[in-house]
Amino acid sequence: MALDQSFVGRTYPPTDPYEVGREKIREFAEAIGDTNPAYTDTEAAKALGHPDVIAPPTFVFAITFKAAGQVIQDPQLGLDYSRVVHGDQKFAYSRPVRAGDRLTVTSTIESIKSLAGNDVLDIRGEVHDEAGEHVVTTVTKLVARAADEEGR
Repeated sequence: MALDQSFVGRTYPPTDPYEVGREKIREFAEAIGDTNPAYTDTEAAKALGHPDVIAPPTFVFAITFKAAGQVIQDPQLGLDYSRVVHGDQKFAYSRPVRAGDRLTVTSTIESIKSLAGNDVLDIRGEVHDEAGEHVVTTVTKLVARAADEEGR
């Protein structure tokens, strides 16, 4: 069953603040194999004009996808998460994520489309720091695959 188009534009409450830690940034950089010293060395980050180490651009996915859980788990939306695959991810930064940031995410359903029986849902995540300054906007595309003829 197609998702309800009236949900387009629905915004969910901001998340509790997530404090970005140096160790989390280091672990993430190691996990993705990125050896940029600005991710692990405070002095290298400062030499580039940052007050502390910065996070790789995709680091914020962890907190924005968790925030998108409000959308995914909304029983009124009716999304069958067992059929969902991650379709795409986009990031538009105002500034890098830094160690010590306390970030909140506000999720909004940007669009809902039906393509070949699949539901395609775009969720925009607006990420702000503790001072209310914009850090990054993300768009997460989720695809809820259509059931086959036997309902699987």
